[in-house]
Amino acid sequence: MSKELLGALDTLESEKGIKKEVVIDALEAALVSAYKRNYGQAQNVEVDFDQVKGNIHVYAVKEVVEDVFDSRLEVSLQDALAINKAYEVGDDIRFEVTPKNFGRIAAQTAKQVIMQRVREAERGIIFDEYSQYENEIVTGEVERQDNRFVYVSLGKVEAVMGHGDQLPGEVYRIHDKIKVYVSKVENATKGPQVFVSRTAPDLLKRLFEQEVPEIFDGIVEIVSIAREAGDRAKVAVRSNNPNVDPVGTCVGPKGQRVQTIVNELHGENMDIVEWTDDTAVFIANALNPAEVLDVIFDPENERGCTVVVPDYQLSLAIGKRGQNARLAAKLTGFKIDIKSETEASDIMDANPTDVAAAETAADASADLDETSEDTIEPAVSEASDVEPMSAESEAVESAADADESAADSDAE
Repeated sequence: MSKELLGALDTLESEKGIKKEVVIDALEAALVSAYKRNYGQAQNVEVDFDQVKGNIHVYAVKEVVEDVFDSRLEVSLQDALAINKAYEVGDDIRFEVTPKNFGRIAAQTAKQVIMQRVREAERGIIFDEYSQYENEIVTGEVERQDNRFVYVSLGKVEAVMGHGDQLPGEVYRIHDKIKVYVSKVENATKGPQVFVSRTAPDLLKRLFEQEVPEIFDGIVEIVSIAREAGDRAKVAVRSNNPNVDPVGTCVGPKGQRVQTIVNELHGENMDIVEWTDDTAVFIANALNPAEVLDVIFDPENERGCTVVVPDYQLSLAIGKRGQNARLAAKLTGFKIDIKSETEASDIMDANPTDVAAAETAADASADLDETSEDTIEPAVSEASDVEPMSAESEAVESAADADESAADSDAE
């Protein structure tokens, strides 16, 4: 067995990348357990594996003591000195106790240990390899499908794709080649488990990086993505080079670049809009293809706004089942309330506490701020020099005025 075992260890190290020392340590520990289990020994046992000849030796370790209470674990000082006069109390002595038929047990144990180490090493290699592809896009082959998953072969591992990660209406046939996004890699008990997706927004991002070199190089940047997988998606892009048009770059000549992505996703519509620092303009771009007349931000909600569109484009702005407005809200991060021009005008007429009033108040406030204290103080002092009229004086004056009026009427 010695030559075969040494050859197996060398093969593991060269082909599987499993170090010989690691397997030997595991083998020695397993042989200790096998010895105690098969020979009913509970004493301290050590196993040595000769890496040159491949021989295996079992040793019982005993402590040197004055008086022996357990012969399986202890040896008397007198017996120890008979072996070597250098031994002292507290030293450990190893006695070889290798059974004659231990080779058969050792062979079985070695086989089990090596197989286990091979499986662990393969799992580790696969996990290390595919964990590097996490959050990346890979091409796989559909192997099979059941009620829970679509199983996709990625080479050394079989990835799973749940119902929520499958494109609605997409049919997966055996041996179909598909591009998938590696969303998660787990080192499970039964081996590495890879989860892939066809609905993740980052799948769209990786597809654009493959098709648009400017995005891969960082000249054009994808700022945000809003996607309803299988139906429609909106992508906001910006250019880090003023001479490069981000939208035109992503669309490509005659729409070839974006059309390749649409074909890969089986007809999923793409709206590519330009991102800008001006939030109002960005919101208007996000509602493409609808025309936007005005964007009014809600003073009570910093992430809320009202968008005014022409009457004939209201349905276009909202979209089928509200999809266009919903995707625009996801893309911008704003809660968008869409109003037609007529509806917005009626609301403004019914609530005259609008921009004009706010501007008037602002102008009045500005005029008041410009008035200096020197102008106000003399007016206050002049008013303070006037003596207030008492109630009795007011009554006398009123009676005099009444008498004069009566006299004038009698004379007439």
